[in-house]
Amino acid sequence: MSATTARPRMKSPISAAAPARTAPSTRVSGRTFNIVALIVLIVFAIVWLIPSLFALKTSLTDNGTAALGASAILGDWNPTLASYASYFQAGDIWNWYIASAITSVFTAVLTVFFASMAAFALSRLRFRFSNVVLLLIVLGIMIPSQVLIVPIFQELNAMNLLNTYWSVIFPQVPAVIAVFIFKQFFDGIPRELEEAARIDGAGLWKIYWSVVLPLSRPVLAAVTILTFVGVWNNLLLPLFVLSNPNLMTIPVGLATVQGSFGQRYADIQAGAILAALPLIILYLIFQRQIVEGVTGSGLKG
Repeated sequence: MSATTARPRMKSPISAAAPARTAPSTRVSGRTFNIVALIVLIVFAIVWLIPSLFALKTSLTDNGTAALGASAILGDWNPTLASYASYFQAGDIWNWYIASAITSVFTAVLTVFFASMAAFALSRLRFRFSNVVLLLIVLGIMIPSQVLIVPIFQELNAMNLLNTYWSVIFPQVPAVIAVFIFKQFFDGIPRELEEAARIDGAGLWKIYWSVVLPLSRPVLAAVTILTFVGVWNNLLLPLFVLSNPNLMTIPVGLATVQGSFGQRYADIQAGAILAALPLIILYLIFQRQIVEGVTGSGLKG
């Protein structure tokens, strides 16, 4: 009878449940990419800030010094608010602010309402020639707005809407790019949510208002703000349809005032900063919604 000797089991030095380690080269490459990206962003930020800071410095400089050139502007360290005071004393800037706010808010609200409904129909409804309709809408992006100024003026004149806020609001409500952005966002919303709402007895309007729009808050905010900014900065349309000084928007009012300034660079830069200041504040408040809406990252999880 032979005795059998049990061989001892050799334990593996590495457990099967041990997590995989990240290669050092991967971590180094990721850190390098972050550093390079940070440097590039800093460079772009500096390139963007230098003209803005120079404009601010010019607006705080005397007109006589500003006329001497950039070296005189940078070498002057006696800031003055005379250029800003001239707008509040001689111009109707508060009326221009109110007119710009009214036209921008109403246009943004109407644009979001009608563009979202059109995009919902193109995204969720099935009808003949839907692709043709979408193609025709997208082709509208290729038409320059300057080409439509004369027909728009004639239509507004026929309806007796010239020199009213509606003459600035109505022509800017049909925004092709807003329809396109909304449709792209609506296409990413799961259809299971719509089907569940239909099972509960919801109709198209209920699905649009209670299901789709609440999920589209980021893109709603983005389109609203982008439309607001576009209308606020629009010079050509208000210049053609408004002649009443009390109804002029900020760009038109500043253009009329700056036309009498001549080479008064400080006053011109002060006017530009006054026009851009509300938009800067608006963007700083809603920058997160703008980024989420444009990138389409509103649906998470």
